[in-house]
Amino acid sequence: MRIFGWIISILVVILIAVVGYFGFIVYQDFVDDPNEDEKTSEVAETEEAQEVTELSQEKFENNEGSELNPFGDTIIKEELDDEDYQEYIHQMSHQKVIADEKWGFYLITDERIMWLLEGLDEVDLGETEATYKGVLQRWENGDFSQVDQDHNIIWRLQGGTIGKATGIMSESAEEAFINNEQ
Repeated sequence: MRIFGWIISILVVILIAVVGYFGFIVYQDFVDDPNEDEKTSEVAETEEAQEVTELSQEKFENNEGSELNPFGDTIIKEELDDEDYQEYIHQMSHQKVIADEKWGFYLITDERIMWLLEGLDEVDLGETEATYKGVLQRWENGDFSQVDQDHNIIWRLQGGTIGKATGIMSESAEEAFINNEQ
């Protein structure tokens, strides 16, 4: 009988600890600042605008006279591969997404979107081709409602570990980002 009493005592203590732990979690969620996520996003957007530059600008300046694609590179549509599509789409998405880390961006333009879509008719990329086409067709139609998801799909294909998109920037934050304003 004594062993049974000890087991019940231990179970009661464990139950009290579990209830207390979950009660504390619920309490923390209740007292957290409801605007905290919004404040964090604004800080992230401001920090991003300070550090990131448009990648093609320097390429065009340094390769004057060369035949360049819309991204400032010498690669032609018929030579595009998965790595090129991932790089171009990923970097273009940086213009619109909130992420802790970004290393440059390509401005999203109709010319770039069209060039990449036309390139899909020139090459065979297997399974990933449908992914690129879906993203680019949405963007061609001006639909950026899931650009953060588009970013993360490509980011995963690239084996991303840092810089996952956590949302979509507001128009004013995007403008500040593009203009590299603080």
